[in-house]
Amino acid sequence: MKRALVIGMLVALALPASALAHASLVREAPSFGQRLPVSPRRVVLRFDETVDALPKAIEVLTPEGANLAGAAHAIPGEREIVASLPRLAKGAYTVRWQALSNDGHIVSGVYTFGVRVAAPPVTDAVGAQGPTRTEDIVRWLYFVGLALAVGGIGFRLLVVREPMPARAQRRFFWVTGIGVAGLLEANIVAFLLRGEDFLHLPFSLFLYGDLSPLANGTRFGQTFIAMELGFALVAALLYLAWLTDRTVFLWAAFALGLVFVSGLSLSGHSAAGAGHSWVSELADWFHLAAAMLWVGGLVQLAIVVWPASPELRAPAFRRFSLLATVCVAVLLGAGTYLSILRLPRVHDLWSTGYGHVLLVKLSLVALALAWGAGHRFLALPRIERAGVTGRLARSLVGESAVAMAVLLAAAILTDSKPPPRPIPSAPVAAVPARR
Repeated sequence: MKRALVIGMLVALALPASALAHASLVREAPSFGQRLPVSPRRVVLRFDETVDALPKAIEVLTPEGANLAGAAHAIPGEREIVASLPRLAKGAYTVRWQALSNDGHIVSGVYTFGVRVAAPPVTDAVGAQGPTRTEDIVRWLYFVGLALAVGGIGFRLLVVREPMPARAQRRFFWVTGIGVAGLLEANIVAFLLRGEDFLHLPFSLFLYGDLSPLANGTRFGQTFIAMELGFALVAALLYLAWLTDRTVFLWAAFALGLVFVSGLSLSGHSAAGAGHSWVSELADWFHLAAAMLWVGGLVQLAIVVWPASPELRAPAFRRFSLLATVCVAVLLGAGTYLSILRLPRVHDLWSTGYGHVLLVKLSLVALALAWGAGHRFLALPRIERAGVTGRLARSLVGESAVAMAVLLAAAILTDSKPPPRPIPSAPVAAVPARR
């Protein structure tokens, strides 16, 4: 059986790759992201093999959704599909294209260009509806994965510094391993969902869609690639730490994880929104890192230390209480700054969708802080006097659940667009008095 499997794999590798390949776009004019000084006369798409034009092979859409392209036709000798254009007015345009490949599959794609204006990002292409509730859930799972992985490793290094019992050690690697695997998968699903939105393609047709404008032409796509590669390396370091039982690999994984958490800060509102700067990017990174350490530490305390390492409960609780205090201070400081930056007017807090979600998040944070304060000022002195009580385990699980809800609100905020800044009104010219 194994011999037959090996032979089958070798035969598959020996087959020419081109026999299973479909047509790919190699050049387009106007090109993706191009800012043209004058209106183009036509759209030309060149492929790496001959293709046939479909009824809607090329559409050039205005921001209102009107198609301005003429009927498209294929030029077999040039491996091109061409469509004529009228004189285009100043503005941004979206090109949606599809072609029939020689293997019978329909390949398609979308890109943007501008006439005397900058081309919009492809995620703002005409017809794209923006982030959906499904994307919010996937983003939440991504945040949970970050907390379990980066926050969990940080807890092990900064809080439980002494050797852990074998059972607790296994639990630690299981929880952090699930976290890093989950965030890698959630990152891929988030990328595909965003591609589904701007391409208007279901998952079953993604193999035949051109995702290069999203992967290479947007901050979102570039961040996806960098973070996927970075956290794959984090997963490898975590595996080496488990295999060799050496803390140095955990430190490397933790440092690398904190570095790649910054990818969210470099691709979100703090890097692209109004008023963004290196200060907002740094504040957003501190905000994320503190949240990951706080939430991940709570989960480790409730799931790893409490059930599997009774002798470490008291010292771990005491140290984590100090770490959580620092994390909460950073969360409040950076969060306040970012809220002021993203909400230009006070009434935006209760008059906009972004403000409503922020209010929900603030309420959940306040609940989590009250819960944590109870642990810090009520439970900790009791532990110091009489040891750990059984009720505290359930209370830690409850606080962890509230922290997860905070991450869900944060995920929705990340995918939401802050309200626009008010346009300053022009000064009214003084009217000279009549004599």
